[in-house]
Amino acid sequence: MSTTTENFSRATPLSAIPRGKVIVVMPAYNAATTVKATVEDLPPDAVDEIILVDDCSKDNTVEVAQGLGLTVIRHESNQGYGGNQKTCYTRALESGADYVVMIHPDYQYDARAVGVAVDIMRLGTCDVVLGSRIRTRREALAGGMPMWKYIANRLLTLTENLALGQNLGDFHSGFRAYRREVLERIPWQNNTNDFAFDSQFLAQSVYFGFKLGDIPVPVRYFDQASSINFRRCITYGNTTLLILVQFWLQKLGLARFKIFQKREG
Repeated sequence: MSTTTENFSRATPLSAIPRGKVIVVMPAYNAATTVKATVEDLPPDAVDEIILVDDCSKDNTVEVAQGLGLTVIRHESNQGYGGNQKTCYTRALESGADYVVMIHPDYQYDARAVGVAVDIMRLGTCDVVLGSRIRTRREALAGGMPMWKYIANRLLTLTENLALGQNLGDFHSGFRAYRREVLERIPWQNNTNDFAFDSQFLAQSVYFGFKLGDIPVPVRYFDQASSINFRRCITYGNTTLLILVQFWLQKLGLARFKIFQKREG
């Protein structure tokens, strides 16, 4: 029996796949000192538009972002981290995005990886791509991640992988890329306006059958980088565990939750 490559269908070269429109969205709060560095790291040939949504910052984030030529939306009242993302994705879809990359504008994540994340989605390998801060323990801690946060991340990520049948390195990354279809099908408008929005979104992505993957993205921890404190981390962790319970109750048909209901229209 022949074992030549003639027996296999040839994969479509990346160069033959339509590029699509790539929009980067930045949910911002007091990011005036870091947004410029984040934007400058973005590969200019990989991004068509950058949308920054300011959630009532107390500094001059809006002025800095406007000076960089970004599309800027300013909330009249604080909507919370999840509420900020809702505005980000609504505007990105209205602007015709084929791929949306959410990255925190606090210079914590390496924005140079945006093009790589999009290419993985263009190939059809994944529908959702996360930037993993934790390639190795040594690298994460050397980047400034506090030990208690590293341990909490590992335990919660392990639990989420087991509950959702995934193998992601970091469920709690502020670097996330989505195909347009993901944002069109998932009812993220029903999600919380708080930090648990991200945990709900990933549980929804699994529930609706999308393919998730990740890429290593070096992380930087410093005073200006956004981070939630220990007390809020405990609340976030407990809420994430509750979301996993809801996922399985919905999946087994024992209960129904709005975050897992199909969008109408």
